Amino acid sequence: MKHPLNSLAIITSQLFAAGASAHNIHDIKFKPDGGYTSTVGAKYQAPNSQVNISADVKIDKLFERNMAGETLVQRITDRVYWVQNHFYNSLFFVGDKGVMVLDPLAYGAGRALLSAIKQVTDKPVTTLVYSHNHADHIGDAEVFVAEAKRQKVDLTILSSDATADKMKRLNSQLPRPTKTVDFNDGVYQFEDTRLKFIGFEHAAHTDDSAALLLVDEGVIHTPDLINPDQLPWLGFGGSENFTYYRQNLAKVSAQKWQYLSGGHGNIGSRADLDFMQHYLTDLNLAANRAMNRTDWAEFTTVENNNHAVFGAKWFEAASQDITNTLRPKYGHYYGFEASVPKQAELVLDTLLSYQ
Repeated sequence: MKHPLNSLAIITSQLFAAGASAHNIHDIKFKPDGGYTSTVGAKYQAPNSQVNISADVKIDKLFERNMAGETLVQRITDRVYWVQNHFYNSLFFVGDKGVMVLDPLAYGAGRALLSAIKQVTDKPVTTLVYSHNHADHIGDAEVFVAEAKRQKVDLTILSSDATADKMKRLNSQLPRPTKTVDFNDGVYQFEDTRLKFIGFEHAAHTDDSAALLLVDEGVIHTPDLINPDQLPWLGFGGSENFTYYRQNLAKVSAQKWQYLSGGHGNIGSRADLDFMQHYLTDLNLAANRAMNRTDWAEFTTVENNNHAVFGAKWFEAASQDITNTLRPKYGHYYGFEASVPKQAELVLDTLLSYQ
C-alpha cells in the first residue's frame, strides 16, 4: 500500500515532462559546463564600494571571489553597504556621526567587515545589531566591542527582546544586548534613519529570527531565509523547521523594500523572492507526487531489522524521487545536487505531520 494522501495537486507539464528517471546526476559537486545559471536572469558586475548598484544587477564570480579570500564591498544606496566574506554577508549604514552594523558575522569575518567599514568611512561603529541568536552570524561581536573600547566609543548592542531573552536563557557567552526593541515590529531610531524588526510569530529558521528593515533606505536583511541567486543552502539555511517557511517569506514580501540581504548568497531583489515562491510550489508538488509513488511496504521487511530503517529508507527513496523530478527544471542552479535532497526530507516531514 502506498502512503495515503488527502489530495494530489495537478502536476505541471513543464516540471514533470522529463520524468523522474531522467537526468540522474547524483554527484553533489555537479556544475553545468557553462556554469550555474542565474535564478533570476541577473546581470553581473564586479563589486564597487563607490557606486550604487541597480536592483537587477548582482556581483560576479561570487564563489570564486569567496574562495580566494576576498572581502566584497558593494554600495547599495548612498548610505548602505553590503559586505561579504567567506560566504557570509552583512550590511552597514553610515550615518552623520557613526556606523550601524547589521550582524557582526563570525569566524574571523567580523574583522574583515570592520576593515571594510574603515575603507569606506572613518566614522566609528556606534551600534551593533543582532538579527537572531546564532553564533555564525554574531560570533565576532567582541571584535566590535574591543574596537569601541579602543576608540573610547559608547557602543550600543541592539537586538529584539526575543533574542535578548534567548541569549539569557541559553547562557550565551557572546556580548549581550545593551538595548532591546519589540520583536514584533519594534523600531529603533539610529540618527535620522529607522530600523524596524520584522519578527516572525512562527519562525522557520529559529524562534527569535527577525528580518531587519532599513525603512528609509528600502533595504531588508533576512539572514538564513533566502540566498539570492541560489537555491536554498542545504535544509533551507539550517532552518529548524519547514512548517512556517512560506509564511515567513510572505511576511518579508509584504514589507516595502527594493534590496535584500540574505546573510548568504548574492545581493537580492524582489525577483529572488518570486523565484523562491515558485520553487517552493514545485517542491511541494514533487513531494506530494513522491509520497504517492513511494511504497512504504517495500521497506517494511524483516531484513531491515528495525523500524527506524523502514523510515530512513523510505525518506531516502522519496527524497531521491523529488530530486529527480526537479532536476530537469532546477538542476543547473547553484547547489542543487547537495541541497535539494535535504530540503525534500524537510518538506516530506511537514507533509506527513500536517494534513
